[in-house]
Amino acid sequence: MNRRGGCRAPTGDRPINGSKRSTCHRLAAGLLVATAIGGCVIVPDQRHLVDGVVLVAPPPPREEDPGPPPVAGYVWLPGYWQWVGNRHQWIDGHWAAPRPGRQWVPHQWVRQGDGWRLAPGHWERVRS
Repeated sequence: MNRRGGCRAPTGDRPINGSKRSTCHRLAAGLLVATAIGGCVIVPDQRHLVDGVVLVAPPPPREEDPGPPPVAGYVWLPGYWQWVGNRHQWIDGHWAAPRPGRQWVPHQWVRQGDGWRLAPGHWERVRS
């Protein structure tokens, strides 16, 4: 296309007239559409959650320094990596009152197929 919007012959000497001009415009429009469509290719994000399974391994647990318990006898519940949106986010550990006859089982990432599933932390009965 030239500066005035018309198509030129490959030599650049003379304008193309009639059906040749129409063909030139169709070709330019086709190239524009092809370029636009080519930019619309969607590549699936392999870092997301599928049926509760995260396709990215969690980072190693962080080292935490809980310090002394705020109340004698409290139990430290360690932090863990939680999947939030499209990434792992660290959830800090905290102190909790103990539950008689129970012990805390920490959160744990378990391998499942091609991904990872978070088994939530919970209080479990102590077997005698």
